[in-house]
Amino acid sequence: MKLRTLHFAAPLGSLLLVASSVHGQESLRAHVDLTKAGHRLKDSSKAVIWLTPVGTGVQPPQQTHIPQLVQKNKSFQPSLLVIPAGGKVEFPNRDPFFHNVFSLFEGKRFDLGLYESGTTRFVQFDKPGISFIFCNIHAEMSAVVIAVATPYYAISDARGDLAISDVPPGRYQFQIFHAGVAPDALRAMVREITIAPGQSTLGTFALPESDLAVAHKNKYGHDYDRPEPDSPAYARP
Repeated sequence: MKLRTLHFAAPLGSLLLVASSVHGQESLRAHVDLTKAGHRLKDSSKAVIWLTPVGTGVQPPQQTHIPQLVQKNKSFQPSLLVIPAGGKVEFPNRDPFFHNVFSLFEGKRFDLGLYESGTTRFVQFDKPGISFIFCNIHAEMSAVVIAVATPYYAISDARGDLAISDVPPGRYQFQIFHAGVAPDALRAMVREITIAPGQSTLGTFALPESDLAVAHKNKYGHDYDRPEPDSPAYARP
């Protein structure tokens, strides 16, 4: 087996692409190491890698069910969803008080307004992008929805391992995401790659965690400790 190793320099992170020429098409494996101050963290889960074909169209998988981002115990559960572009997400409120879900950053921009316990809302993510989801009442609540225009993606487990199934040879735009990594570092890792016949690995990716990755204000652009509109719904139980 002949092994080729390609190195790319990436600010605030390192990227290693390893391609092995073996017979037959297998799942593309990859490994992610989430780091802090140069040290590997024990949990490298919730990193997402997706490959979008270049120069040829591909249909993302059809959404067979509508996933939920449940508001429970003043948190979003789960904190990460990957869906096909054009898909929907349901936002049920299962806390005994109001929530106000919004996203005003990249990706889908929306504001679901105040809605009470036991009610729900739906959002369609009609184009590819990364949407950061927050609650206008509870600053500690955050989640991410990634809408992708490709069926070729995977999410890492706690060990940092992932595998993308049935990727045909060709040219792809490579993208990687983790909510704890600064956007500039993630953008620096976007690049075009070529998947060779028989390739079985994408390599190992070191992602530096940043304390500033998800800093945000409320939907009015104010700090969360500033008084909100005069409504009992904004009480913080």
